[in-house]
Amino acid sequence: MKADVPDFVRAERRQYYDLINQFSMTPLWEVLGRLVPRSPAPAITPALWKYSDVRKHVMQAGSLISAEEAERRVLILENPGLRGNSSVTQSLYAGLQLIMPGEVAPAHRHTQSALRLVLDGEGAYTAVDGERTTMRRGDFIITPAWTWHDHGNLGQEPVVWLDGLDIPLARFFDAGFAEPGEEHSQSVSRPEGDALARYGSNMLPVDFHQPANSPTKVFVYPFAQTRAALKMVAQGEVDQHHGHKQRFVNPATGASPMPTMGAFIQLLPQGFESLPYRSTDATVYVCLEGEGEALVGNQVLRFQENDVFVVPSWSALQLRAQRDAILFSYSDRPAQQAIGFWREERLARAAA
Repeated sequence: MKADVPDFVRAERRQYYDLINQFSMTPLWEVLGRLVPRSPAPAITPALWKYSDVRKHVMQAGSLISAEEAERRVLILENPGLRGNSSVTQSLYAGLQLIMPGEVAPAHRHTQSALRLVLDGEGAYTAVDGERTTMRRGDFIITPAWTWHDHGNLGQEPVVWLDGLDIPLARFFDAGFAEPGEEHSQSVSRPEGDALARYGSNMLPVDFHQPANSPTKVFVYPFAQTRAALKMVAQGEVDQHHGHKQRFVNPATGASPMPTMGAFIQLLPQGFESLPYRSTDATVYVCLEGEGEALVGNQVLRFQENDVFVVPSWSALQLRAQRDAILFSYSDRPAQQAIGFWREERLARAAA
């Protein structure tokens, strides 16, 4: 406990602080506790976006601005603790993108990595470096850093997906670049499924070698395959903290599909209640099937299909499933692991 400081000393220090402020200096001892905390003290808060509440607002955007005019027609999901920062966590971005029938979101590329999780509608596609993939509900699609990509809707209904990007991380490093495409949409140079066949079928081109920190060449992970694998895994023993949880990988390296963001899928059997767990990677969750509750600290978030919720860094999480639930999630775990920051804790009871 710090000793009491006499008033005249406080006054002398304030005068000193005012003096050094003129030289753009400040005393470390006044801010050390915030800069080097005993444990994480995140500015973000637990948050839940119920798709049944926000969908109408996403659809309304379709009548207000075109995909071409907006370039990307997206409603950003801003964490209540970071309003105005276009951030869902300190390092990640999330948004709901809408593309109407007949529209094209024009081609561009940027240094930020992006993922897509298809939530609603059929008939749209994403094109990455000359290959299109049809977007089906639950599909996990990647546009790696600095790859050309565009989106189009050849169907008869609106399509909505969740965008996840490392925009705040690139902004932190002041390392963001972007470039518009010369063409409105890319010319197709490879048939659909080419990348999955070449790099995601337990085979690789004979002369192919990829560094572990490079993004995957497989840019679509179909939900039909993911769900089938998860159901098979769920026949085994359940993890008391995670249910049945798997991580997506680059098939060529076993590393994360993207160096800055990790993606995960888990199945919670009906009636399952996890033991509390916490980690330093603030995580964005999406319910793809079922319903349940997320107890984040002392806050209860009740989720159903297509709902999005966020768990802050080092916040104890317990998951409860009213029905069999499948949750997709993403976080900055690979980036934290690469620099030695990441930490987790499996708890036997709720953390204090």
